[in-house]
Amino acid sequence: MNTTFEWAPKPPWSVSALTEYVKALLEGDPELYDVRVQGEIAQISRPTSGHLYFTLKDAHAQLRCVMWRNWALRLSFMPKVGDAVIVRGNLGVYERDGQYQLYATAMALQGAGALQSALETLKQQLAAEGLFDPARKRPLPAFPRVLGIVTSPTGAALQDVLNVLRRRYPLLTVVLAPTLVQGEEAPAQIVRALKRLNALQGELRPDVILVARGGGSAEDLSAFNNEHVVRAVARSNIPVISGVGHEIDVTLTDFAADQRAPTPSAAAEMLTPDVAELRQQVDELAARLQSAAERQLRAVRQRWTQLAHALHLLRPEARLAAQRMRLAQLRAQLDRAMHHHLERKRLEVHALAQRLQALSPHAVLARGYAIVRRVEDGHIVRAPHEVPLGAKVKIVVYAGEFIALVEERSAS
Repeated sequence: MNTTFEWAPKPPWSVSALTEYVKALLEGDPELYDVRVQGEIAQISRPTSGHLYFTLKDAHAQLRCVMWRNWALRLSFMPKVGDAVIVRGNLGVYERDGQYQLYATAMALQGAGALQSALETLKQQLAAEGLFDPARKRPLPAFPRVLGIVTSPTGAALQDVLNVLRRRYPLLTVVLAPTLVQGEEAPAQIVRALKRLNALQGELRPDVILVARGGGSAEDLSAFNNEHVVRAVARSNIPVISGVGHEIDVTLTDFAADQRAPTPSAAAEMLTPDVAELRQQVDELAARLQSAAERQLRAVRQRWTQLAHALHLLRPEARLAAQRMRLAQLRAQLDRAMHHHLERKRLEVHALAQRLQALSPHAVLARGYAIVRRVEDGHIVRAPHEVPLGAKVKIVVYAGEFIALVEERSAS
């Protein structure tokens, strides 16, 4: 069957021209600029570029969305499929696919707007009371003896902190005040942990307190925005450093603390000197001490020579002989004193070097200890149940390492 079309007199559009026209209509409409859309995240992906690509849906429709990396980094939570959110952005057309989409600039969980408003109100109230005043911030001790840590005993943040402390400053004593770091019971537990550390006396009283938690969503970190927690941090008689979340996370506890660190590991770095740097400083001080003592000895000997010459010029033989004897005695006393002083300082330096050497993991291995790791993943074995029978383990000893097969195990 043949069909004849009656074509309109207007010339046809090219695909590109029509798409550009529709794009101009959408992006030129002021009603579609800076819109807010609520819906549920149906799918989401975050490639290595850091951009977010996701789809919003409701009962009747779907909307493709993209959030560029610079906006995605500002999110206070990691969105996931199923989240009910409100997204802010501008409508546009992705010309390659001929599809309109929302270019998002902000996102909030539904109901988070009210929470954020309440948080901002609390922040302003506490700031007006002076809790965030820089003038009340105390410096952290340069060489802390005891560190109090307020964190979860099972969290990764604690292990990150301890790893840094072992590497940088193993002389430090750590007192853990265990607490929940998220959930309804967390704020009260954090407050009690801070009170316990402040109440300690004697050798276990901390010189500084670290409040630590790994990163998470705004809800996960909400305990550190709690008014009671913030006031407890500001009220602490011991300086407090806050290491809560990752670099982009900021809580009210950060403002109340004497110092804020971007991560728990960074807080441990800020709290402690580097033992390697200390060793270098000890060596430098020892060299300076020896150089100063030698200069002083040369000056005294030069002065003795001058005095001997002056006595020689004064003549009378008896007086000269007496003065010579006295000078000889003084010289002997000086030599003995300087020798004793130098020897004592050398012993002190040697003792410091021995203490530093004793802290070396290599020295521990030299005493007959060993490190056992699982061959399959390099995990350090701390208990028999961590390796199955028949598994291979690598055993590191002072003079080298070897592979062993687990044939039997028992708990201590």
